[in-house]
Amino acid sequence: MEINVTIEKDNSTKKIQFKGKLLKEFLQQLKLNPEAIIITRNNEVLTEEEPLKNKDKLIVLSVVSGG
Repeated sequence: MEINVTIEKDNSTKKIQFKGKLLKEFLQQLKLNPEAIIITRNNEVLTEEEPLKNKDKLIVLSVVSGG
C-alpha cells in the first residue's frame, strides 16, 4: 500500500510504500521514535496499534518539550 506522509519538522511530503498493517510497523520502517513524535490522520491523533489503509494521509508532528 502507499501512505502519504507529511513531516511537519522539515515541511516535506513523501509517498512511502508500506507492506505492514499497523502504525507501529510503519514507524519501525521509517526508523521514527514514537516517543518523539505524534502522528495524525484526519486531524485525529493515532495510537501505535492503529491499522493503516492504502492512500492514508499522515502528518508527523515533532514533540517539543522545554522548561
